[in-house]
Amino acid sequence: MIYSSACSYAIRALSRLAMMRPDGYVLLDELCEGTELPRHFVAKIFQDLVRKGLLISAKGRGGGFALAQPASEITLYDIVGAIDGVSRLDECVVGMAKCDDKQPCPQHDQWLAIRSNLRDFLTQTTLSKMSETLTRKLELLGEPLPEATSKSKPLRPGTAGAPTPAGS
Repeated sequence: MIYSSACSYAIRALSRLAMMRPDGYVLLDELCEGTELPRHFVAKIFQDLVRKGLLISAKGRGGGFALAQPASEITLYDIVGAIDGVSRLDECVVGMAKCDDKQPCPQHDQWLAIRSNLRDFLTQTTLSKMSETLTRKLELLGEPLPEATSKSKPLRPGTAGAPTPAGS
């Protein structure tokens, strides 16, 4: 499956955010620093992800963007669904309007298995796994690991590993 540019940037930026500060806010400038992530495009993508509930944002000192849930609970399926939508997984691989088990296209049977594997990959791959993989890759390449050096406001209770109030 080929993701849109927006989806690819979202996956890369969210993986980096989860690596840098999985339980706090990261400034967009810090997140994009030293990468090929286009800051203004990532800003638009992140605002969309805030509206769709994958991120939270805070303005002012200590603000930025933070994961709305722990990285271990956000999957690639969630990200792809928020940016590109996942309905393409159910469409005919060759673009036929009517394609199902009763009226299959020439690639129908092969696509069923691929679709199932792809859906499994997307639903089982979390941001935690992505950030661990990114960390290992940067270490293997001998590149410095990105750090969030700015202070972070405390997250609201119940978000991204923040303590929840007693009794909730």
